[in-house]
Amino acid sequence: MSISCVSAEEKRKESEEAAAATAIMARDEKIGIVGSGFIGQSWAMLFASVGYQVRIYDANPDQISSALDNIKKQLKTLKESGLLRGKLTADQQIQCIKAASDLKDCVEGAKFVQESVFEDMEVKKKVFQEIDEFAGPKTVLASSTSCIVPSKFTADLAHKENCIVSHPVNPPYYVPMVEVVPAPWTSKETVNMTRAILKEIGQSPVVFTKEQPGFGANRIQYAILNECHNMVTNGILSAEDVDALIRDGLGYRYAWMGPLETALLNANGMEDYMDRYGSTINNISKLLGPTPSWKKEDSKILCSQLESWLPTEKLQERREWRDVRLIALYKLKRDMKDN
Repeated sequence: MSISCVSAEEKRKESEEAAAATAIMARDEKIGIVGSGFIGQSWAMLFASVGYQVRIYDANPDQISSALDNIKKQLKTLKESGLLRGKLTADQQIQCIKAASDLKDCVEGAKFVQESVFEDMEVKKKVFQEIDEFAGPKTVLASSTSCIVPSKFTADLAHKENCIVSHPVNPPYYVPMVEVVPAPWTSKETVNMTRAILKEIGQSPVVFTKEQPGFGANRIQYAILNECHNMVTNGILSAEDVDALIRDGLGYRYAWMGPLETALLNANGMEDYMDRYGSTINNISKLLGPTPSWKKEDSKILCSQLESWLPTEKLQERREWRDVRLIALYKLKRDMKDN
């Protein structure tokens, strides 16, 4: 006969965790999600992970039903793989996420509203005008837009001081960085609330002091893409070799630290780095190619090589391959308690 022995310390921890989960579950603060595509689904899951009561809305009712089914499937898979966020069970988190009957039901009484509709200026304007009608005086109205500055679609709103961009990286559940970009009229309270709630749900907010087109991640990404385009088009490197430069080189370091810290660790501080490499950076930078047009007729070499390497019909399979590896990296960074 075997006897199961549970220490007093283990019982105490279990009791504390159960109490914490009960307290989280008891919260009645509401989050509105407008747009039920993949990004909207990820936001819903993140907010539910800490017990927010999430209401998700989409102009297409069939899309909401499909989104809820997919969220349920994802949360159960996350539980099985040990990657579920928060102290609530998968079933408790699923219970936190419900379909909104209409936009008013989604927005009214919400603490925070996250919009994730199509990346189109006119669509953003229309949706935010509708959201603004039902928003409370302190409701934060955030957009997932990847490059449209908030002043372009919030200028005429009654609650424009509550509007802000909260732009995640796809997929947000495994890539925590979020760009927080205020409009010129966004209040300090809105910025602080957005930063606090993103940290609460386990994301890593990067807060801008002012808006700029493309924000930060895309501007850096575009600078890299421009030189990649030039090297392939000029026959210096193949498309596969260009990607290998990042994948098997810089990417190893950038998965753990940014380019500035990378530079610091390659010298004895930034001033020493500049003494060693500053003139070289300056001289090479002057030789970088012009910005490509990024029109398909001017990019035939690049497009042809990429199609041969990764045919269009294989892209979904490759996306799934990518996500498996991002999940593994997320788990590694989480387990190592990376800051």
